[in-house]
Amino acid sequence: MMAKVLTFIMAGGKGERLIPLTNDRTKPAVPFGGTYRIIDFTLSNCINSGLRKIYLLTQYKSESLQRHIRLGWNILPSELGQYIEILPAQQRIGNQWYLGTADAIFQNLYTVESEQPDEVLILAGDHVYKMNYYSMIDFHRDQAAELTVGVVEVDREKSEQLGVVEVDEFGRVTGFQEKPKSPKTIPGHSNKIYASMGIYVFKTAVLKHELHDNAQRQITSHDFGKDIIPRMLKKDSKICAYNLKDENKKEAKYWRDIGTIDAYFEANMDLIQVNPTFNLYDKEWPIRTHQEQFPPAKTVFSGEEVTGRVGLALDSVISMGCIISGGRVQRSILSPNVRVNSYTQVYDSILMEGVNVGRHAKIKRAIIDKDVNIPQGMVIGYDPVEDKKKFHVTESGIVVVAKGTEIK
Repeated sequence: MMAKVLTFIMAGGKGERLIPLTNDRTKPAVPFGGTYRIIDFTLSNCINSGLRKIYLLTQYKSESLQRHIRLGWNILPSELGQYIEILPAQQRIGNQWYLGTADAIFQNLYTVESEQPDEVLILAGDHVYKMNYYSMIDFHRDQAAELTVGVVEVDREKSEQLGVVEVDEFGRVTGFQEKPKSPKTIPGHSNKIYASMGIYVFKTAVLKHELHDNAQRQITSHDFGKDIIPRMLKKDSKICAYNLKDENKKEAKYWRDIGTIDAYFEANMDLIQVNPTFNLYDKEWPIRTHQEQFPPAKTVFSGEEVTGRVGLALDSVISMGCIISGGRVQRSILSPNVRVNSYTQVYDSILMEGVNVGRHAKIKRAIIDKDVNIPQGMVIGYDPVEDKKKFHVTESGIVVVAKGTEIK
C-alpha cells in the first residue's frame, strides 16, 4: 500500500521575511535548534510515517540544501525503489521557472506518470511539527475524498497570518480564506480556526486534471490555496479537512510556520524551556539530520568564580564541538563548533556553526549566523540605536548578524 503514494516536498521558498538568514540559502536550509535544518522535520515525518518515494522541489539558492540532503539523507535503498531525490526547476514545460506551488507539481507531472501512484502527498518544507502522514492518507481513503487538506487548530486572532480553511459540521471543506481579518471559525468553537498546514493528499487522477486545467487559464497565481482549491469547491468536489494528530505528545498541538525572524527566534527558544513545548528527545519519533564529526562539547575554567572567569551554560542547548572557555551562556542555543571565550556573556541568543565570541563580549537577544567572529569587548543587543547602524534589527529588538559578517 505504501508504495502507491508519491511525496513532493516544496523546498524552494525564498523566505524573504527571514532575510538575512536567507541571503545565501533557501528557507528550508536555515539551521534550527542547534544541529538541524528546517527541512529535517518534514523529512523525519516522512521517514517515521513509512513514506519511501520522496521528491524535494528546489529552486532558490539551493546549494546548501542539496549538500545537506546528499550528506545526511542518502539513507534509502535505491534497489528497493526507495529514494529521497532533489528535483530542481528545469523548465521542462515552457521557459518559466516554478510560478507557484501548483505549477511546481505541474512541471514535474512526468514523475507522477512514471510512478503511477494512487495518491500524491504534497508537503511544505519549511514548518516545524510532528505528524504521521500515513494517518492522513488513511483518512483520505476512508472518506473517499478527491482532496484532503491538512489543518491545525489555532487561535482566531492569528488568522491574518495564515490561510484559513472553512469546514462544515461534517468536516468537509466549504471555503478557503487567505489571511482574513474576519475568519470563519470552527463549528462549535467561536475562538478557534483551522489553519492550512500546506499539506495536501490528492487522488492522482484528480490532481492531474486540476493541474492541466489550471495551466491553461490566463488568470491564475498557480497556487493550490488560491486557485486549485477554490475551483474544486465551485465544482462541489469532495474536499475533506484532516485535523492534525500531533506526534509531539504534548497537551497543546505544536505546529510552527517560522516565516519571520521573530517567529524563528521564538520557535528556537521553545526548545530551551524546562519542559520544552517541542520535544526533540522522543526516541519513538526521532528527528534525523546530518552532523559533521565534532568532538564533545566542554566547559573550561568552571572554578574561577572569584575572578568572574566562569565556563558555564544554563538552560541552553549546546551542540558538539562547542567550547565555553570561561564565559557564561544562558537561555541560548549553540550550534556545533562555537567558541565562547573568557568573561563573555551570552543571553537569550542563537549562535550558529563556527561562531567565535571574543573575550569580554556581551550578547543578548541576538541571532549570529555562521562563521562570524565577534571581536573582544563587542556589545550586541544592548543598544538598539548602535545595533541598527551595523546589523539587521527586528521590530521586537532581535539583532541578526548575517553569515560571514566581518565586524571591525
